[in-house]
Amino acid sequence: MDEEFRKLNRAALPPALETLDDRVLAALAVRKAEAAATRRLMAVAALFSLGGGMVAGSLFVPSAVAASPLTPLIPASPLAPSTLLEVR
Repeated sequence: MDEEFRKLNRAALPPALETLDDRVLAALAVRKAEAAATRRLMAVAALFSLGGGMVAGSLFVPSAVAASPLTPLIPASPLAPSTLLEVR
């Protein structure tokens, strides 16, 4: 095994190995810049959607309608507190 390590030590380094660190650091810088741009774009999209929702909610106000009770869907229970407190 020592002989194999000696052979590796004497072997010439490939030229691409010299620039490996520079390529990795450049790719990390690109990724960091893309992440910052994505955060800015998401903030702009959130502000735009909130602003659009506020504008649409204030411009197109429908008239108020009273909600109908749910009793047609659910029959009133004779033991419900509201029926026990009613005066007949």
